Amino acid sequence: MGAYILRRLLLIPLTLLGILTINFFIVQIAPGGPVEQAIAQIKGTAVDATSRLSGGGEGEVRSPSPGPSTSGSGGSPPSSYRGAQGLDPAFVAQLERQFGFDKPLHERYLQMLRDYLVFDLGDSFFRGRSVFTLVLEKLPVSVSLGLWSTLLIYMISIPLGIAKAVRDGSRFDTATSWAIIIGYAIPSFLFAILLVVLFAGGSYLNWFPLRGLTSENWATLSWGGKALDYLWHMALPVLALTIGGFASLTMLTKNSFLEEINKQYVITARAKGLEEKQILYRHIFRNAMLLVIAGFPAALVSILFAGSVLIEVVFSLDGLGLLGYESVVNRDYPVIFGTLYVFTLIGLVLNLISDVTYTLVDPRIDFEARQ
Repeated sequence: MGAYILRRLLLIPLTLLGILTINFFIVQIAPGGPVEQAIAQIKGTAVDATSRLSGGGEGEVRSPSPGPSTSGSGGSPPSSYRGAQGLDPAFVAQLERQFGFDKPLHERYLQMLRDYLVFDLGDSFFRGRSVFTLVLEKLPVSVSLGLWSTLLIYMISIPLGIAKAVRDGSRFDTATSWAIIIGYAIPSFLFAILLVVLFAGGSYLNWFPLRGLTSENWATLSWGGKALDYLWHMALPVLALTIGGFASLTMLTKNSFLEEINKQYVITARAKGLEEKQILYRHIFRNAMLLVIAGFPAALVSILFAGSVLIEVVFSLDGLGLLGYESVVNRDYPVIFGTLYVFTLIGLVLNLISDVTYTLVDPRIDFEARQ
C-alpha cells in the first residue's frame, strides 16, 4: 500500500500541471480580459476607477490618469482592446504592464508555474491583496459548509438507504421515497430561499441570522457561546445543502445493498443459520459500502466548490465558491488560477484518501497488486 500511495503522490504534480495548463490557455482566448474589464470600469465610473482597480486597500497600485484622447491625432494605431477608443495609448500600455500583459504568453505561463511551485499564488488584480491571503480568509466558510453538510448527508443517507433495502417494497420504503423525490425535485438554492422566507426574517419567523459565519460580538463570547453562535449561523445553510444532497446517496446505498442481498454468499450464510444482523453488518455491509465510499470525495468537492456557491450568495457567506465565481466574472486571473490550484489539490488528496479508505473497509482490496 505504501508504494501505491507514493505513486499517487507523485502523480499529483503532473495532474496539477495538466489542469493548470489547459485552463490557462483556455482563459487566455476568452473575450473580455482584465485589461478590457479595467477600461470598462474607467470609462463607466471615472471617479472610482483607480480605487476599483486596486481594491482600495493598502499597497494599492494606482493606475495613471487616462489622459487626453489621441484618437485621430498623430496617426496612433487603433487599440486591440474593445472600448479603448479615445484613451491615451500610453495609458493602455500602462494597464498592460500593471496586469502583466506586456510579457509574451509563454513567459506568463512559465512564471505562473514557477510561482506555484513555492505556493506563491500572486496578487489579485482588482482586490489589491494576496490570493493566498484571500483563500485562507474564505476557506473556513467553504470547509464548514462542505464538511458539515457531507457528514450530515452520510449520517442520514447510509442508515436510511440500509433501512429501505432491508424493507424493500414495504410501507416504510414507499413513504420515505416521497421524501427522496422531493429532495431530487427541489434544488438546494430554492430550498435555501424557502428557509430564508420561513425562518430568517423573510415573511414569517426570524429565528436564524441571514449574514456571516458568526455574530459581531463573537470575540467576546465564551467558548460555549462561540460554538452555539457558530452552529446558529450554520444551521440553515447546512440544512439547505443536506436536503439537496441526501437523495442520490440514499438511493445509491439502497441499490448497493439490494444487489448484495440477492447474491449467493448471502443465501449460503442464511442456510448456515447466521442471524440477519450478522449477515447484514459483517458480510453485506463491507461489500455494499464500497460504492458509497467511492463517491465521498466527489460529494465533498462538489459541495465545497460547486453546490455551495448559490448557498453562499443566498446566506451572504463569503467563501471560496463565491470568490471563484466573482473572479471569473471580473476576469481576475490570479484568483481564478489560485482557487483552481487549491480546488484541484484538495480534490486529488481527497481521492487518494478515498482509495486508502477502500482498504480499511475491505482488506481484500490490494492496490499493490494492480498492474
